[in-house]
Amino acid sequence: MNIFDELGDKKTVFKDKKFLDHRFLPDKLPHREEQIKSIAKYWVEALKGVTPPDITIYGKTGTGKTAVAKFAMKQLKEASKDQDLDIKTEYIRCTDYTTEYQVIARLCQQMGRDVPYRGWTKAEVINTFRNLLKKNAFGKDMILLVVLDEIDILLRNDGDGLLYTLTRTENVAILSISNYVDFKKFIKPRVKSSLRDREIVFPPYGAQQLVDILEERSKLSFVEEALEGDVIPLCAALAAREEGDARYALDLLRTSGELADEKDSNLVQGEYVREAKDYIEHNKITDIIMTLPSQQQRVLESILYLTKRKEEITSGRLYEVYKDVSRGDTVSYRRIFDFINELEMLGLISTNTVSRGRAKGRTNIIDLQCDMSVLEDAIWGM
Repeated sequence: MNIFDELGDKKTVFKDKKFLDHRFLPDKLPHREEQIKSIAKYWVEALKGVTPPDITIYGKTGTGKTAVAKFAMKQLKEASKDQDLDIKTEYIRCTDYTTEYQVIARLCQQMGRDVPYRGWTKAEVINTFRNLLKKNAFGKDMILLVVLDEIDILLRNDGDGLLYTLTRTENVAILSISNYVDFKKFIKPRVKSSLRDREIVFPPYGAQQLVDILEERSKLSFVEEALEGDVIPLCAALAAREEGDARYALDLLRTSGELADEKDSNLVQGEYVREAKDYIEHNKITDIIMTLPSQQQRVLESILYLTKRKEEITSGRLYEVYKDVSRGDTVSYRRIFDFINELEMLGLISTNTVSRGRAKGRTNIIDLQCDMSVLEDAIWGM
């Protein structure tokens, strides 16, 4: 018997796992109706043949930003289907396309023009892109709505050239998505003045809102009576503590089900949720740390060392320990501030500015924001 046939016949608590994947786009998005309407309020201009204003949406990881943007794209496509309009919506994840050239080339490909990811000059790619937006054979202008997900990644790596190009291209509107409210510090004033975006903030989900989301998904994902009564409330409560992260809640629920399968149990129990939390936390931290540059790993190790000693962590004290950890292979004190900002953006640490009085001014205090034992395993287990 083929091993895969044997595994395929194994008893499972799942009907279909795909509904627990954060990338799955459901037919309705509980507790995000207001944000969907906010986007639609601006994008409806496209249905009148007018280029909509640019939009920026902010919110922590797992607050539904990407799902809402894709939902709005789908709705606009349906609304324009039977109208005599040339409206295109294109989605770009800036973790996959990290430079202006790559994004413009990808947009060209999505609109049917075969443009290579290397080999052309930037001017050639931009001109090709703009030519695609010229009037079609029927004299109609195309309106292009570009969704740039995790735009802060691209801005940090490549600057604001992409925004400069898009904001100066006729009939293009941008919807930018970021986890960080301060991402505009990477945008120069000349580009900010062209962007003139409308801002929409996505608040974290509350515990009861997460329960509603998980109950909707669980009906599609699990066989009947596969979940103990406390499983969904526990997943929701743990995710609410993680700043209302629905993605984390879905991961918890799915992993809890997978643990039930591993244990040959036909019931997902509350204790499996706690096991799933440890498993997910360990993998998440390990994955992040493994991809950090070595200098940032040393800064994080220094923060861990000071945390274990219960010392107050100022940037000055951190730099002292970092120099010891690095054994001579160090960067400048000023560069450490960049590392601190990047580690904070990853959610590994937090910083808080406190006043020391007139004589001593203000000081940044650094705190670890992840489980110390998990971080120890990740750093010292590499």
